[in-house]
Formats: sequence, C-alpha cells, structure tokens
Amino acid sequence: MSADRPDLAPLIDHALLDPHHGSSAVRQCCEEARHFGFAGVCVASRWVASAREQLPLEGKGASPQLIAVVGFPFGAVPAAVKLAEAVAAAEAGADELDVVPDFGALADRQSTPIHDELAAICELGLPVKVILEVGRLDPDALALLVEISIDAGARFLKSGSGFGPAVTVDHIEQLRQLARGRAAIKASGGIANLEQALALVEAGATRLGTSRGVALAQAMRG
Repeated sequence: MSADRPDLAPLIDHALLDPHHGSSAVRQCCEEARHFGFAGVCVASRWVASAREQLPLEGKGASPQLIAVVGFPFGAVPAAVKLAEAVAAAEAGADELDVVPDFGALADRQSTPIHDELAAICELGLPVKVILEVGRLDPDALALLVEISIDAGARFLKSGSGFGPAVTVDHIEQLRQLARGRAAIKASGGIANLEQALALVEAGATRLGTSRGVALAQAMRG
C-alpha cells in the first residue's frame, strides 16, 4: 500500500444486499469483514441476528459494526412499518441503521412526514445514515432532504442505495457542501475500482458502501 494514500479497509461497509443470497453468504461476508478489518457489514434486517452471531460484541479484536438497512431499497412503506423494522433490527443486535426515507413525501415537498419518520428511528439511539439517492434528486429536493435528515438526527448522509445511478465525486462534493460538517458522508452504489474509491474519499466520503470490498482491499495491498 502506498504511503501517500489512505487505507480504505477501515472505511468500507461490506454490503450483502442481494436478496438471493442466503446464510452461507452472510457468514462469508462477516468473515471477510473481520479478516480485512472493514468498518462494517451491511445486511438486510432479515439477516441481522445471523450476522450478529458472526460479529460478536466481545472477543478477540475489534469487530466490524453491524449495519441494517431499513425500508430498503425504495422507502415506499408506511412509517409505522419502517419503524417496526428498525426496532426489530436494533433488538436483533444492529449497531447502525441505513434508512431509506419517504421519497413520495419528498416529491410532494411534505417535510413533516419525512422528518417525523426519521426522527422516530433516530430516537432508538443507533447511528442513522439516511440514503438520499443523490443522482435522482433535483438540487432543491436534495437540499431539503439533507436539512430534514440532519434536523431529525442523522449522523451520516448516504449517497445512494445501489438501485439508482452510480455514485460520483460530484455527488460527494454536493453532500459535503450541503452538510457543512454537520453529518458525515457515506459514498455508496456502483463503486467499481480502487481509483474511484480513492477519489470519493478525497472528495469527502468517510465511509464506502460496496459489495466489492474484498477486491478493493486486495487492490490496496497489490
């Protein structure tokens, strides 16, 4: 690894969000995260309990954070259902929550339902990252959603779910300018290679959400 570039492994949230994978893939994902020293493992709420068994809170070495997605990938469920999913994930052992907001309310410029939904989840006490889909929002909608998210208590602004346009340096720069230091930034969705990952970090990302974490870590070591 070159001395003039950051070590990416401690920034990577190792994602396993393909719904067609089962328990063996969850186990492998957790093993890879522990081996490479990734920041976290990001899974569907359905797999939190299984992943928690692989990422013990006590034991040898620092364990990656266990991250559950909530309302994933589109956020188009009632607020009560989303909160129930967040509660279930927290009770199953999640350390952090990556939450998809109500984009329908955003399209109607209804701030209160978005804020109340996110605030209720933030009140659970776990760090929350709000998934913004930067590549699909116009500037006014993005600015509004950033303000709502931060006001509701979000710790991170996450660029996308992976179901929209791939993250770009411009997306991260937009989020950094809008956040003004009030929330950290997670780049996610379509991180394809080492050069792109390094550029996103240079632009201001402090977490990288990707299913290609192993390839990135190996490229760093190569």
